[in-house]
Amino acid sequence: MGNRPREVDALLASVAAQDVPPARVVIVGNGSPLPEFPGLPGKLTVIELDENLGCPGGRNVALRRLREFGDVDVVIELDDDGLLVDEDVFRGVRDLFASDPRLGIVGFRIADEHGETQRRHVPRLRSKDPMRRGLVTAFLGGGHAFSTRMLAETGDWPADFFFTHEETDLAWRALDADWKILYEPTLLLQHPKTSPARHAVYFRMTARNRVWLARRRLPLPLIPVYLAIWTALTLARTRSLGGLRAWAAGFLEGLRTPCGERRPMRWRTVARMTRLGRPPLI
Repeated sequence: MGNRPREVDALLASVAAQDVPPARVVIVGNGSPLPEFPGLPGKLTVIELDENLGCPGGRNVALRRLREFGDVDVVIELDDDGLLVDEDVFRGVRDLFASDPRLGIVGFRIADEHGETQRRHVPRLRSKDPMRRGLVTAFLGGGHAFSTRMLAETGDWPADFFFTHEETDLAWRALDADWKILYEPTLLLQHPKTSPARHAVYFRMTARNRVWLARRRLPLPLIPVYLAIWTALTLARTRSLGGLRAWAAGFLEGLRTPCGERRPMRWRTVARMTRLGRPPLI
């Protein structure tokens, strides 16, 4: 959004320092003009959008441009305030995808400058260990890699979500299409410690998008169970009366407005997610 020029410069420098260089780099100005970036000559494409399309919408613009080049088979997406501390991250990503043709998504470990990973950034239930590697049912939006073969089959980000739960929608589609999601903690993105509630739209969009997610992706019997569980958790966790009001308005918006195409996951996908430790209920 053009408000983190120093962070973007540092991120690009860490990309340029990788021992396996990127074939292409695309930066999207999401409703904002962007400055000149001195690094990565010949590889950097800058796209300035007239309006903010949100996290998933902006990323879809970048994905479309990469497809136009026709020479990219793995896409790495990084938050603009992230930093690649190690120089072998891209090499690690390349080797992982080369070793498994059904690997669809690789999730990075996210830690702050002190090496601490927030609990919400560990993609497992009942586990606080950010160093535990393995197959999972979710990935982190701040740092991850996609197979373009997978995206051609599953489709891109749900642009209408704008902010929150877009990763879950894409992860569920990937799992339902029999792709694997791997959490690889040796791939580190350094990122400042933050709270998603810092965004003014957080409570409303969290509720609306969760209802949309359930309506789009869950078998009918699971929809009320999923929404009831998350309603109870929200009431237990939220201390702000204004936040609860915004959440309730978003929940009703999710029920009343079109959610997009309904393609519920198969029951075998529900069973697979349960075996991986996280059924699509929480």
